[in-house]
Amino acid sequence: MPNPLVARVRALLIPISISAPFIPLLHRVRGRDLLPPLVAKILRKSSWFLLVFLGITLVSFCVIHLAPGSPSDLEITMNPLADAQVHKRLTEFYGLDKPLHEQYIAWLKRLLQCDFGNSMSSDGRPVIQKILERLPLTLWLNTTTLILTLLLAVPIGVMAARHRGGLFDKATTLLVFIGFSMPGFWLALLLMVFFSIELQWLPLSGLTSLDYASFTPWEKARDIAGHLALPVFIATFSSLAGMSRFMRASVLEVLRQDYILTARAKGLPERMVMFRHALKNALLPVITLLGLAVPGLIGGSVILEYIFSLPGMGQLFYNAVMARDYPLIMGNLVLGAILTLIGNLLADFCYSLVDPRIRAGINFHGTGE
Repeated sequence: MPNPLVARVRALLIPISISAPFIPLLHRVRGRDLLPPLVAKILRKSSWFLLVFLGITLVSFCVIHLAPGSPSDLEITMNPLADAQVHKRLTEFYGLDKPLHEQYIAWLKRLLQCDFGNSMSSDGRPVIQKILERLPLTLWLNTTTLILTLLLAVPIGVMAARHRGGLFDKATTLLVFIGFSMPGFWLALLLMVFFSIELQWLPLSGLTSLDYASFTPWEKARDIAGHLALPVFIATFSSLAGMSRFMRASVLEVLRQDYILTARAKGLPERMVMFRHALKNALLPVITLLGLAVPGLIGGSVILEYIFSLPGMGQLFYNAVMARDYPLIMGNLVLGAILTLIGNLLADFCYSLVDPRIRAGINFHGTGE
């Protein structure tokens, strides 16, 4: 006998699967010149954006309900006075007694009104308020990490490729492989013991000190910077390895191209060949990584935030999953899905800035799109 939950999921997927084949019609409409090229491209991108977003939210909504346990189960577990009647009332209060597809449609209607719902935790606060409280710290932390990673990884990758096999290349290779293979939580504990306990140079955990309110503005800024120094360093050191090696491989690939040999044959200085001709084309794969890194700006680092007791989005999402707080989980996933799609659009836009062929709408076969 088929699983009723699987049947409901299949029923929800039918409208998306039916509408997906009609998206390429926009391209054919454009080929008949019934719509301007720019309008057709915007409609096609917007249609795929909407379908992918609905697919992400649908799968996420079904998966979190497949996990064992529910908010009502967790609330009555530690309460000896709670009985089956209390569990039933809680289930009806949260709307969990309705079929899964009805719950999803009701949630989607609220989302269209920019309403993420209320948290199922004891405070019952709106989800958007909880997210906005944690978002600034996570956004600042991950944005700083991403900027530092780019400022360090791009020059390291370019110099390592330029002096391939040299001392600098070997030293950076050893360093980045250490950073890539070393677990972040283990490095965090080592640095906490050394800098916070042994030397007592940096605070151990938290975002501010106990007497933070009595500090001057300069002292407050220095106190927050001291608390975030170790998390930023560990996150940057861990992500630096992959980005720098990716940049090195991309530069080496570009240096093998014919136009680089032509530029060198013309007698151009090596610095001009490297930074004017090779670097632009080598940045294209890195732009793809940046597009994928956009969702991480609000995703937070669950391990680092828990080790350093930082009230960020990662810690909020972990607590929501453990408490089966469905509206809060979906609120985090919706923001991640939107940023993922925006990151892809930004990557396409940055491609056109770097590569004139893409900006002119020319594909690799030399014809128009």
